[in-house]
Amino acid sequence: MKLQTAIDRVNLSQAEELVKLFAGKTDIIELGTSLVKDYGLFALKKLNQYKKDSLLLVDIKTCDEGAYEFCQGYEQGFDILTVMGSSSIETLEKCYEISEKYQKYMLIDLLECPVEKIEKIKYFKNAIYCMHTSVDKGENKNIIQDIQWFRKRFPEIQKLCVAGGITLDVCKEMKNSKIKLDSVIIGSAITKADNMEDQMRKFKEALRRDHERNKRSDGSI
Repeated sequence: MKLQTAIDRVNLSQAEELVKLFAGKTDIIELGTSLVKDYGLFALKKLNQYKKDSLLLVDIKTCDEGAYEFCQGYEQGFDILTVMGSSSIETLEKCYEISEKYQKYMLIDLLECPVEKIEKIKYFKNAIYCMHTSVDKGENKNIIQDIQWFRKRFPEIQKLCVAGGITLDVCKEMKNSKIKLDSVIIGSAITKADNMEDQMRKFKEALRRDHERNKRSDGSI
């Protein structure tokens, strides 16, 4: 499993310093939706120069104008863009078409997506699907069981990640449960820690065994 570290609800200068700090130490650096709304893609573009060998994801949460928004994001040099699973099939198809054209990645955010909708959108082979517990809902205490259920219900989905209130103990439990995930998204558990680098190291250590065992053999990023 890879570690995705999310930067959110900070100003642009702080985001720049965090990208510099996280670059090369986390697999994926996420620029959260608040940064997109506060500053826009053009202002965030400069952060690409600091990412080193980490991938840079921008959480644009597209729900319409898929082709336009994804073209804009990839043209600014970002590696992964997000689209809401609740969007129309047509929007998802346009986003996927653009991501394939640019040979980059599309993440489908399944926030509040019912089973019936996931059933209709489970066939984007190279997409990453994200099981997402909203900030407003708080911690999901059944995340392990939810992931296990999802894997059985949707075996067609290869690349799966989780987000929302994931703690270090949960990551250890995921590894012990032998759950197959592409990545785990961690935000404030790292960015609000007194020692962010040490906390990041602990999360990577908790995920390392699966990360090494599954390294790109399944076509994951």
